[in-house]
Order: sequence, then structure tokens, then C-alpha cells
Amino acid sequence: MTKKIFIKKYRFMVVLIFICTLFIALAGRLFYVMVVMSPKYKTIADEQQKSEIQINAKRGRILDRNANELAMSMDVYRIDLDLKTIRQTLTNSAMTSDELANKLAIILNMKAEGITKILNTTLPNGLPASSAVLKREVEKPEADKIKALKIRGIIVSPDTERYYMNGNFLSNVLGHVNSDGKGVSGVELSYNKELSGVSGNIIYEKDVKNNQLPYEDPKYVQPVDGKDVVLTIDEIIQDYVEKAAQKALEDNKAKAVNIIVMNPKNGEILAMASKPSLDLNNPSNISSNSKEVQKLWKNASVQDNFEPGSIFKVITAASALESNTGTNDTYIDNGSIKIGNTVIHCWNLDGHGKQSFVDIIKNSCNVGFVELGLKLGKDKLISFAQKMGFGEKTGIDLPGESSGVLRNTNKTNDVDLATLAFGQGVAVTQVQYMAAFNAVANGGTWVKPHIMKDIVHFDDNNIMSIDKQYSDYGKRNVFDANLALNLRQDLVKVVTEGVGQNAFVEGLDIAGKTGTAQVADAETGKYAAGKYMSSFAGMAPAAEPKITLLVSVDEPEGSNYYAGEISAPVARDLFKQIFNYIAIKGEENVLGK
Repeated sequence: MTKKIFIKKYRFMVVLIFICTLFIALAGRLFYVMVVMSPKYKTIADEQQKSEIQINAKRGRILDRNANELAMSMDVYRIDLDLKTIRQTLTNSAMTSDELANKLAIILNMKAEGITKILNTTLPNGLPASSAVLKREVEKPEADKIKALKIRGIIVSPDTERYYMNGNFLSNVLGHVNSDGKGVSGVELSYNKELSGVSGNIIYEKDVKNNQLPYEDPKYVQPVDGKDVVLTIDEIIQDYVEKAAQKALEDNKAKAVNIIVMNPKNGEILAMASKPSLDLNNPSNISSNSKEVQKLWKNASVQDNFEPGSIFKVITAASALESNTGTNDTYIDNGSIKIGNTVIHCWNLDGHGKQSFVDIIKNSCNVGFVELGLKLGKDKLISFAQKMGFGEKTGIDLPGESSGVLRNTNKTNDVDLATLAFGQGVAVTQVQYMAAFNAVANGGTWVKPHIMKDIVHFDDNNIMSIDKQYSDYGKRNVFDANLALNLRQDLVKVVTEGVGQNAFVEGLDIAGKTGTAQVADAETGKYAAGKYMSSFAGMAPAAEPKITLLVSVDEPEGSNYYAGEISAPVARDLFKQIFNYIAIKGEENVLGK
């Protein structure tokens, strides 16, 4: 009897253990399915049961300082594919994907093979995708033809196309967007986040036949349109600069021309142009050479280094004034000077003879500045140049800025110091030079150059609200105000009596400096024969400058390459136009408060 009870108990325990083991296994499996694999299965279920269509936000506009449109997004259409529905449609209509691709290709001017590939899009896990984008920026006639096909699963919805109001106007500054509408250069890249806005979407659930469930309303998330970016650019001044740069390019058969106009008090860029330039609405027609196109996309004023030549003498002269070195001395120029075994010539091979500090500035005397540089010494000159921002990025709100090249004092010998004093052996960008030049113009304050003025939005009544104002000025005092005034007065004589007389405008009191620098050969590293960069930096009126500008003509053709003949006349014409405009519109309306 006892044995039978034991056997029964044993059997019961075995069954109980088996049931418990089975229960634990089932519980473990359920835990694995419901917890561990839940995200994966949920994703698969969502892909099978839900369809999502993204709705892009309308990209904000780019405006000049007076709210004139420079870039905007135009209403077009996009073609999206609900691939599940299309697969069912093809099955029901006995149509192949190749046949559908051929119909779409004719309308959309696409290759049928490319459309077939899109129709067969798969997910990373290899499963067929539920949706795909067929084409963006489709014009209305084509969109209407697609609708007329009446093929379930092809979704035609509103889209936007980026349009630039004036083709190649300000093209290197504005930049451009890619096929997805994202900024890839210029302002479009720097302020892509503000311009882009936030995309919305439509999500709806579908039954096993891919039809929308009748009891389920689509979930609609409205897109938030991008903000508008107001630039410091004045469209009128920019137009003057664009035309002046193009004329200088053609008249001199130059490699390139770059011009920048600024407000020296606050670092605002009023105009910036590089020629040749791209038509932003049709960049592919500029050149078949992709490297050439990429080069044209660059903003030379921000990204390209150049040896400034004699416009750098402004910096050397400022350093001498600050340290009270050589400003009361006499300089003798016989046409050349020997430093060690190196002979350095003045641009005037006959020499300028006996000169004062002011004379070597107005005559742009290389020999005089070599002597001045040696009197200053490398520590003083290089330290002052660093203080003025050379050898480092300005932090301008445009992409791809270069930092320039400034020698380290430990690697600078007397010949290096001599050439640095008159602007060779140093590389700068236009914005970098202008930040230093502006410090002379505004009384000694370095201010960060910038292109953005405000981030704004407009309500339904077209009333503008400012969301953000530019505030990152990075101001620092780098030069004494009285010394800056003295230097400006010396620079006036460059225009009235010296090498910059072709920039003279009656009654305007322009202070400026010419610069003619040899151009280095990128392959050999040596100066290329017959190639020069001709520049003119100017400010007006000298007593309290409202405008500064820099004109650089790269490799003018022919024997006439001196900046006084090439760049100074361009500056003169621009000063006339800009100050006539200011007189008509009023200083506050043009330059702001």
C-alpha cells in the first residue's frame, strides 16, 4: 500500500515538474516575444499596418536688410509611392512594374530602369519597402498627367523648389540646397536649421488589402515652416558691386575679381561679390568640369588665401605708430635694399629718394617699409598682426573660412621680416583683412564680420516679428583711437598725393591703400612670372568712416597690373555710387542705427 502511494506521489511530482517546466518555458518564450523582440515585431507590424507620408516644411526665405527677397521656395509637387498599394494594383490590373515604369518615365523625363529600381526598393532587412520617393520638384503639368493615370498607390502632394531671384546675384554668399532641400553651402548651410523648419506627416492604418481602415482617421502632424533669414546685405549696394566686379573681370581679362563692402562700426557686410560666378537656378550649365564648378561654388572672400602685398603696409604702419618706432625717422630709397644676400627692389626701380614716415606710406615704398620692419623687429610686428586677427579665423557666419598664414617668430629671419613688412610671405582672406582694416576705420575696435542681421517670421497680415538678432560681435580693443585717426590721415594722402590717386573722389575724403602682390604658383611654391594680385582697400569719409571696401583683381592680363591703375578706379566708382545712394536714402536707412 505504501509502495503504491509512493509511486502515485512520484508520478504526480514528475507531472508537476513537467507542467512547471513547460509553464516556465512558455513564460520565457512569451517574455522573449513580448519584451525582447517587441520592438522588432512592433516595427514590422507598423510597416505592414501603417502608411506614413512625410510633409516637408516650406523653407524660409533669405532677405536683404530691407526685406527684399533673395531666395524663396516656390510651390511645386512631389511624387511619392505607396509601394504596398502599387504592388496590389499591379497584381489586380495584370500590369508589370516595367510597364508602369515606362509610363512614368515618359511623363517625368526619367529613365525607366531607375524607376523600376525605385519600385523594387527594399528595407535594410531585405523585406520590400512600404514607401519611396519617386521625384521631387515636379511642375504642375507633369503632376496633372501623373494624376490622370489614376494608379492607386501613386501619391501626388505639394512640394517646394528653391528659387533665387537674380540667378548669379550674390551666389557665393547665398549658397545652394541639395535635392532634399538641405543647405550645402553659403547662408543656406550656415542657417539651414533656421530655414528648414520642422517636417510634418500623415499616418493612417490599412487593412490586409492595403485599404485605409474606415473607422480610423489619419493622424496629421502639420509641418512648421522655416524662419526667414535677413542678411546685412543691401541689395542696391550689392548690385553696384556685382556690376563693378563683372566689368573689372572683363576689362582686365582677369582670372577673378572679389569685392567686399562693410560697415566698419558693426562688422556688417553690405555687399560681397566674386566673379566669375554661378547661376544658382541653373548651375549645371556653367561648366562640364565638376572641379571647375566646385571652385566657382567657393566664396573666395572667406575661403581663399592671398598675399595682400602693399595693403598690408597699413598694418605695419599701425604697429610702428603703436610702438612709436620709426615714425619720426628719415628713409632713403635708392631703388633697392640688400638684406643678407637677398636684394629687395622697390616697385619704383629708380627709388623714391629721401622720405618721411608719411612719404613711405603714400608712395608705397618697399625699401622704406623694409627698413621700418627691421626697426620694429619680428616680435613687435608679428605680435601686432596677431592682435589684429591675422593667422586665425574671424568666426564669420559663413562656412569654410580659412585662417590665413602668419609666420611664427621662431621661424622668421630678417628676409622674412623684411618681406612681411610690405605684405609678402603672409596670406590673408578678404574678411580677415577687412576686420583689421575696420579697426583702423572705427577707432581701434576689432569687430567680427557677419552676414546675418535677423532671424524673423511674418504673420498672416505680413507683419514681421524678430526671433533673433545677431549679437556675436566679439569686440575687442586692438589699437589706440588717436593713433587710428593719425593713420587714416596718412592714408588720405595715398589717395590725394600718392599711388592711390585714381581712387580720388572730390569732396569725399577717401583714405586708402593700394597693393600689388606677386602670385605664388601652387605647384612650384615660387612666385609665378607675370602674375599679380592687384588690390585697393579704402574707407570714407576719413574723419569717421561709414564705409570700408576691398577690391581685389586676380591676375589681370597684360603689363598694366599695378593696383593704382587696376583696382583703385573700381573703388572710386563704387564710393561714388554708394555715397550717392546714402545721400538719397539717408544714412540710417542704408546703414541702420
